[in-house]
Amino acid sequence: MTKPPSRVGSVVRTVTTTALIASLAVTGAAIGTNVASAAKTPLQPAASAETNAPKRGALVDHTALRTISQETLRTELGDEGFSDEASIKYDIKTYRLIYKTVDEFGRPTTASGLVALPERRAGRKLDTVSYSHGTELAKADAPSVAEDLWGPGPAHAYAAAGFAAVAPDYLGLGEGPGQHPFLHIKSETTATIDLLQAARTFARQQGRILSRNLYVTGFSQGASAATGLAKALHRGADRSFRVVALAPISGAYDWRRVELPALLSGKDVPNPKLSVGYTAYFLTAWDRRLNLYDDPSEVFQYPYDDGRIERVLDGLHTGQEILATIPDNVNQLYTKHAFAMLRHPTGKLAKAMREHDTTCSDWAPRYPVKLFYGGADDQVLNANTEYCATELRASRANVKAVNLGDDIDHLGTNRVGTAATVRWFSDLAR
Repeated sequence: MTKPPSRVGSVVRTVTTTALIASLAVTGAAIGTNVASAAKTPLQPAASAETNAPKRGALVDHTALRTISQETLRTELGDEGFSDEASIKYDIKTYRLIYKTVDEFGRPTTASGLVALPERRAGRKLDTVSYSHGTELAKADAPSVAEDLWGPGPAHAYAAAGFAAVAPDYLGLGEGPGQHPFLHIKSETTATIDLLQAARTFARQQGRILSRNLYVTGFSQGASAATGLAKALHRGADRSFRVVALAPISGAYDWRRVELPALLSGKDVPNPKLSVGYTAYFLTAWDRRLNLYDDPSEVFQYPYDDGRIERVLDGLHTGQEILATIPDNVNQLYTKHAFAMLRHPTGKLAKAMREHDTTCSDWAPRYPVKLFYGGADDQVLNANTEYCATELRASRANVKAVNLGDDIDHLGTNRVGTAATVRWFSDLAR
C-alpha cells in the first residue's frame, strides 16, 4: 500500500501499480531449492498453554520506538496524505507492546501492536482510536515493526490529533509467533480487545488514562475487522470501552458473494496477478485453520502443486519472491476442484465465510457510522460497501456511505479516508 519500493500494498508496488494485499516486506529467506519436496505445513500452536498463564490483555513488554515532532509529522503525514496540517496538534511518542491474547483456536499466545500517544499537552486523560490495518503478507510490514510509514501512518495521524492510537498487528504478524490467520474476524477481534487492555495498562504506567470513549476505524482487511470489533463490543465483549463512532474504509464486507467471485473471475479486478495473490493467501491461510485439502495437488495445478505456494506465503518472504513464484492469473494456478470449492463453498468453509460476512448484520449501532469508499477503487468492489450499508440500515442504524472521490483508488482510500476520519473523530470529540 504505500511505499512504492518495498511493498505490495497488496502485491509489490515495484511491479504493480495496484494492490490490496498489503505488504510483502523485505524479510524472509529466499525460496529454497528443495521447494519441490515441501509438504503442507500444519498450523502449530502459536504458544504453549500454561495453567497459570497471565490473563488476556496482560502487558508482557514494551519498546519505545519514536518521538516525533509536529514539524516532522506535518512532513511525513502530509506527504503521504494521511492528515492535513490543521489536524496535527501534538508531538507524539510511539511504542510497540507485546501482550497476552489467544490464537484462532482459543489457546494462549502473544501478539504485538502499536500504541501512539500525544505529548502531555493533550491532557492526562485520552480518548482512544482503534485502527485495524489492511492486508499484510509479511510479518515485517505490520504497524509496530514497519520501517516505512504505510503501517503506522494512520496511528500517527490520530495521535497527532490528540487521541491515544492503538493499532494491532493481528496474530502472526509483527513480533507475534506463528502464521497469520487471514480474514479471521474472531481472532482480529480478540487481538484488538486484548491490545486495548494492554494499552490501558501501559498508558497508566506513563501517567496517562485511557477513557471509556473508543473510536473505531480500519482499512481494507481492517475495515471488516473494525466492524467485527464494534459488533463484538456492542454485544458485551468488553464493557470497559464505549464506542463513540465507527468509520471503516474500503472493506470487503461480503467476501463470499462479492469480493471472492470477482477475484476468481478476474473481470472486475484490473490486475490479474493481484487476484492470484489474494486468493492464494486466503486459501492457504484458511486451509491451515480448516484443513480444506490434504495435498497441494488437490487445489494447485502443476508446477505449483509442490508446496511452493504455501511456502512463499509464510509471512517471511518478500513481495518480489512472492511475485516470482505465483503465476500471472488464477486459471494457471487452481484446479477445477479448487474453483468449485471456492465458488460454491459448503460445510465448514461456507460456515466460516458466513462468520466473516456478517459483521454488518444483525446489530444496530447506537452511534454514527460512516462507511468510506473510493469511486475508483481497483481492488475492493464498492458493492461491498453497499452491502454493509444495507445491512446496518435494516437495523435502523445511523449510517452514511461516503465517497471519498470518484478518482480515489483503493490505496488512496487509506490516505484520504484516514485524513477524513481524523477530522470527523476530532469534531465528535470536541
